[in-house]
Amino acid sequence: MYDNLIDKYNIPGPRYTSYPTVPYWDINTFSLKNWTTSVKRSFIQSNNDEGISLYIHLPFCESMCTFCGCNKRITKRHEVETPYIKTLLKEWQLYLNLFETKPKIKELHLGGGTPTFFSPKNLDYLINGIFLGVEQAQDCELSFEGHPNNTTKEHLQALYNVGFRRVSFGVQDYDPIVQKAIHRVQPFENVKYVTDTAREIGYTSVGHDIIFGLPFQTEKAVRDTIEKTKELKPDRLAFYSYAHVPWQKGNGQRGFLDSDLPTAEQKRKQYEIGKKLLSKAGYVEIGMDHFALQNDTLYQSMQNQTLHRNFMGYTASKTHMMIGLGVSAISDSWYGFAQNVKNIEEYQHLVGEGIIPVYRGHMLTKEDEIIRQHILNLMCHFKTDWEQDELYFKELPEVLQNIKELEKDGLLIINDKYIQVTEKGRPFVRNICMAFDLRLQRNKPETMLFSMTI
Repeated sequence: MYDNLIDKYNIPGPRYTSYPTVPYWDINTFSLKNWTTSVKRSFIQSNNDEGISLYIHLPFCESMCTFCGCNKRITKRHEVETPYIKTLLKEWQLYLNLFETKPKIKELHLGGGTPTFFSPKNLDYLINGIFLGVEQAQDCELSFEGHPNNTTKEHLQALYNVGFRRVSFGVQDYDPIVQKAIHRVQPFENVKYVTDTAREIGYTSVGHDIIFGLPFQTEKAVRDTIEKTKELKPDRLAFYSYAHVPWQKGNGQRGFLDSDLPTAEQKRKQYEIGKKLLSKAGYVEIGMDHFALQNDTLYQSMQNQTLHRNFMGYTASKTHMMIGLGVSAISDSWYGFAQNVKNIEEYQHLVGEGIIPVYRGHMLTKEDEIIRQHILNLMCHFKTDWEQDELYFKELPEVLQNIKELEKDGLLIINDKYIQVTEKGRPFVRNICMAFDLRLQRNKPETMLFSMTI
């Protein structure tokens, strides 16, 4: 029965870190002036109450991982670090110039690329530069992504000293055959070392990223990976489906054949095995493909109904404004989205000229704002409603009719004023969100834009 549902609903679909999704941005309504106006508006409305989030993209890696779809630059030349950091700080100053009062930082995350490509000294320089002349919220959360092979005790200590308390390590899978295929060979001992060291230093949340559906991956490999994970007991886990999007420009997904990948049915079995093992180990499913122990802030935010989702994924810190710094980074003012240029040299040139380096974006319509809230509700709480008039939209009856089939299959419950995703329906939440995605429904793509939902 479950295999039949996979056959039925395994279609290309967004992961909904935003609405509208990037392929459906209306770039004709976007301009740098419109963007900065929306940033000022959002800052005035949100800074004093909740603060703002910062995402900093550090794109450099020493080697290519062939499962990765992120924007990166492969190099072993570490002299690129200082010029890039100086540009980041200049870009941040361009945003600071828009604000009439000091920003209050609620959340900061270093992503990549490989943030630990940068030396501890340079990371210290970056963070101190970011916080110069700004405030930190009382419950400010600082986090970074660490590579188990090159994250040193010095990295962990330097970032801890400037306020970082959360780190996530990309594990993916411990099977040697899988690691070789994705060009990410890292022994269990390396992961154990950085996990233990982070805890010894004082980090309060250590996370691991695990992927299912990788080339040559088997059910046994997933079991073995989770058994090893249980030994280290990370506070939170991202256990998510490999997104196979080799058609995207700059993608490194070329080291294996499509036939080397597990089938949709095999992927779903891998997920179910992993979910069952994680549940037995005390992990609670948080949103889509995320798990946490009950001591972690992600679990607590789910319990408090404050869980949020943005371009950084799930977060316990809800802010309306998120500024993305660095090449290819995406920002969200709540009223619009903007993405930075993807070429490092162009990025550095524009910032050097005093120009905020965005090249495309989208200004949200009133309809967009309503649909975004429904999709956020579904992704974060597995439920949405239209009790309040401002969450009703004219196409809602048609949407509810379109999801009747999902209800017949036991994936959700439809009520007069709300819909609730069932336990059985949680793996299909992307499909449910797609029914609400009016821009997608009105203009369905003729070519592959998204990874498969299962």
